[in-house]
Amino acid sequence: MAPLREIRTVRETDPYAAPTPNLLYIHDDLSDYVSHRQGQASPAWELTRELFTLMRREPLRVVLLTLESQIAGLLTQRQYDPFARAIGIGRAGERVAQQLHARTGWFPRISRVDITREEDGRGGYNVATTSGIPLVQQLPPLDSVSSLAVVDDTVFSGLTMRTVLLALPTEVRGRTQAFCLRGVAASLELIAPLCSIASGFAAPGRLLDEVSFINASGLVMRVGIRHPDRPPQAFFERPLWMRAWFPGYADEIIALCQRLNNLLEPDGRPAQFP
Repeated sequence: MAPLREIRTVRETDPYAAPTPNLLYIHDDLSDYVSHRQGQASPAWELTRELFTLMRREPLRVVLLTLESQIAGLLTQRQYDPFARAIGIGRAGERVAQQLHARTGWFPRISRVDITREEDGRGGYNVATTSGIPLVQQLPPLDSVSSLAVVDDTVFSGLTMRTVLLALPTEVRGRTQAFCLRGVAASLELIAPLCSIASGFAAPGRLLDEVSFINASGLVMRVGIRHPDRPPQAFFERPLWMRAWFPGYADEIIALCQRLNNLLEPDGRPAQFP
């Protein structure tokens, strides 16, 4: 089976130019990280607070999402018996599975598949392994698994979630339930024919020009943009994207992100985000 590939409609002058979304959702995975690593008396914490204050300048267009609100959204939908096995997509999906399990007991056995979405340089994205091991070889034994959960943090285009689900044997997929904290409603609908999916928050609208999702960590740290042949980047290193997301005050946010990055990644190399 050929690997799935996400293709965007883009401007010829910049294959990754971003339209200005009507609604930008920012998941706050940065505050806890800075608080735990640097402390709330640190310069990094003060800069983080400044950054979030600035991002709240347009509350009708820029919406901040918290972990607790998204987990609450999942928990109000239905309860599940513990799954025989759960697969977290990347570190983010594994972390979400652990956070949900701590509250529900749903995922007593969690495995991780190390895959990520990376740019192909032509305006599209491919799913690539971060461990060098093909995806199908990373999957745990599943033939005798009575129930399976596949967990990710975000379903934006749905590329990574669909890639994992399509790598499962058909009979196993019939016993699978997918989970995410947040997703674009249209992308979640594309997952539904493969297996049921539950989301803590679903945003209506077209990708990119009506709705977009980012993680606050990706704004500041070199975990947001990945390439096959060069180091990852932070979003602040893409000024065109920042100006699309924060029109009129992007330069202020970029400056804060640069200052915060100097404290969190002082040697210029990507930090190991939890």
